[in-house]
Amino acid sequence: MLYPAPVLNISAYKFVGLPDCAALRDTLHERASQLALRGTVLLAEEGINLFLAGAPEAVRGWVEALRHDERFADLAPKESWSETVPFRKLLVKVKPEIIRMNHPTIRPDRAERAPALPAATLARWLDQGHDDEGRPVVTLDTRNAFEVDYGSFEQALDWRISKFSEFPEAVQRHREALQGKTVVSFCTGGIRCEKAALFLQEQGLSDTPIYQLEGGILKYFEEVGGKHYQGSCFVFDQREALDAGLSPSTDVQRPASEAHRAR
Repeated sequence: MLYPAPVLNISAYKFVGLPDCAALRDTLHERASQLALRGTVLLAEEGINLFLAGAPEAVRGWVEALRHDERFADLAPKESWSETVPFRKLLVKVKPEIIRMNHPTIRPDRAERAPALPAATLARWLDQGHDDEGRPVVTLDTRNAFEVDYGSFEQALDWRISKFSEFPEAVQRHREALQGKTVVSFCTGGIRCEKAALFLQEQGLSDTPIYQLEGGILKYFEEVGGKHYQGSCFVFDQREALDAGLSPSTDVQRPASEAHRAR
């Protein structure tokens, strides 16, 4: 089979109860190591978050083995390609949270998801300037400030947080900017905006529908391209940033300061 490039990169997450995450860590590390994969797999009682790269057959074989566990049967990684593996080593870790928010009541594995908005619907709403009920649409960037500086949706709200655990406090400072609008939270691959959307739902914002962008920016690039998006999308590996074609960007506009790269 012919592939676009020799290295397949995948990213995926799922909020699902994993009381056995410590034992699962050893199994997943052994499988990935045997297949010469590199990247990071984070496990917590709330779920899994992963970024892996390697030979296409090896990567897809690892995913298929993971899907044999019914908790991951519907895992659908996002794929992109590169000439080289963009990770230096393999890490499989158990953490308190797969994406740290420091807000214990937000547990997507125990709650109903906030409505997920398909990429095509967001593009259409941005085309027409409002949602299907006529409300103004606000896109809310839940990423760290230095990531936003690489690129974002046009006129997206950017609260200049330096780490995701600052998001709840930022909501309290800026909640009036959301009232009466349709809010679409977004991030790189969906994991942060999933927690963010649930937190926003907790805030009792009246007449404010809350959505999360399904699959984040990377899924939007895959399905829509760069429409209504300016710049590139920062990724946490050696590729640094991807363009709207999901290729390493050759025209990266680097922020003046890249000191804070915490998730």
